[in-house]
Amino acid sequence: MTIRTYILLAYLLVVGGGFYYLINRNLSELAPRYLESMEEALVDSVNILASVIESETRDDTLDPAKIKTMFDGAFRRRFNALIYSLNKTQVNARVYVTDADGIVLYDSREGRDEGKSYRNEWRDVILTLRGEYGARATHEVKGDPHSLMLYMAAPIRSRDGSRLIGIVSLGKPADSINELVSAARKRVVLAGLAGGGMILLLGIAFSMWVTAPITRLTQYARAVRDGRSAKMPKLANFEGREVRELRKAFEEMRAAIEGKAYVERYVQTLTHEIKSPLSAIRGAAEILGENPPEAERARFIGNINTEAGRIQRIVDQLLQLASLEARKAHAKMVALDLASVARETFAVFQPAAQTGGVELLIDAPAPAPMRGDRALLAQALGNLLQNAIEFTPAGGRVVLRVETDAKTHEIVAIVEDNGSGIPDYAAGRLFEKFYSLARPRSGVKSTGLGLSLVREIAHLHGGVATIANRKDGERGTRAELRFSQGRLL
Repeated sequence: MTIRTYILLAYLLVVGGGFYYLINRNLSELAPRYLESMEEALVDSVNILASVIESETRDDTLDPAKIKTMFDGAFRRRFNALIYSLNKTQVNARVYVTDADGIVLYDSREGRDEGKSYRNEWRDVILTLRGEYGARATHEVKGDPHSLMLYMAAPIRSRDGSRLIGIVSLGKPADSINELVSAARKRVVLAGLAGGGMILLLGIAFSMWVTAPITRLTQYARAVRDGRSAKMPKLANFEGREVRELRKAFEEMRAAIEGKAYVERYVQTLTHEIKSPLSAIRGAAEILGENPPEAERARFIGNINTEAGRIQRIVDQLLQLASLEARKAHAKMVALDLASVARETFAVFQPAAQTGGVELLIDAPAPAPMRGDRALLAQALGNLLQNAIEFTPAGGRVVLRVETDAKTHEIVAIVEDNGSGIPDYAAGRLFEKFYSLARPRSGVKSTGLGLSLVREIAHLHGGVATIANRKDGERGTRAELRFSQGRLL
C-alpha cells in the first residue's frame, strides 16, 4: 500500500473510531436520558396532584367518590397534540390513590385494583409510606419490553402536615417515548452518516496534503536522475521546518550530483581533446632527441609550439565556458549600444576577411540599446564572424546586421554568409562542446568551443543563440543572437 493509504487508514482508525464511539454512545444514551426527563416531569406532576388532593380533603379523610370525580373527567378528555413526531389524543397515564395503610381507594384503570392492598406489593407505595422517595419501573406484561411503566408516588398529608393520610401515585407508559426516541435516533444516525462522510473526505484531503510534498519530490528526483532541467517545486502551501529542511537537502543533493557529473564530463572531454596534441608533442620531442637536420628540427619545434598553443586555447576556453555555465563570470552589465559593439567588432575582423578574399559588410545604422557586458558581447559576435569568414570561400560575402524585431521587440544580431552551409549530419550539433567541422581552406578543425561560448554568453544576457542554413533561397548559414525585451533598456 502507498503512504497515502496508510495515513488515511490511521486517520480513519483514530478519528473515525472516536467519532463512531461518540455516535454509538449517544444512541445508547438516548432512551435513558428520555426516561430521566420523563421521571423528572412525573415527580413534579405527582406532587402537584398530591397538593390538589390535600386541598380538596375535609377532616383529613380521603373521600374515594370525590377523588374519582376529580380524575375521571381528565381521563375522558380528548384532544389533539402534535409533539414533534408524536400525535397525542388522550391521557395515557395511570393514577391510583391509597390510604395510610396502602389500601387502594381509587384506580384510574376503571377501578381495577380498588380495595387491594399495595402496602407490601409495590415499591413506590412501600418507600413513600416510609417517608422516602417512592419510584418504581414495572413491566405490565411480563417479558414485553414495550409494556414498561414508570410510577412516581407522593404523600398526601393532613392539613397541618403532621401526619400522612394517603399516597397518590402517577404512572406513565415508557412506550410513549419510543416514537420520540426513534425519531431522535434517525436524526442522530443521519447526522452521523453526514459527519462520517465529512470525516472521510477530510481524511482523503489530509492524506493527499501530507503526501503531496513526497509526490513532488519524487517527480523532481526523477527529473534530476534523467538529466532533465527541473526547478525545485514548492512542496507545500504551508511549509514547516521539516519540509524546508527536506527541500534544502534535495537542493544540496542535486548541486552535488550535478557538480560531480559536470566535473566528470569536463575531465572526459578535456582528456579526449588534448590526447591528439599531446601525442603530436611527444612524437616531435622524440624526433628532436635524435638530433635531426636543422630544417627538420625547426619544423618539429614549430609543431610543438602549434600543439601547445592549441592546448592552451582549449584550457583557456574551457575555463571561460565553465565560468559562464556556472554563472560565475564577472560580467560587467552596463548600458550599451549593441550596434556600436557590432561596428567595433566589424572593424577588428575586416583585415582577416580581406586576407581571405571575403567581402565583409555591416548593416547597423540604428541604435540598439540594452544592458550587457561589452567584452563578452564583442567576443560572441567575433566568434560568429570568424566562423563565417573561415567557412566562406574567396569571393564570398559575410554580412553583420543589428536590428529590432518589430513583433517581439527583441534586439537581434545577425551574421549571414554565402558559404557552403551546414551539412545535414552536423545540424543540431554545432553548439556541442568540442564539435567542429574542418575549415574549407586549411582542412584544420578548431577547438570546438567557440559556439558553446557564444551560446553561454547569450544565456548570460537572457538571450538565445541559433545557427542554421539560410531559408531565403541563398546558400550559406544564418546565425542569430536574440536578446529578450527584459534585457533591453
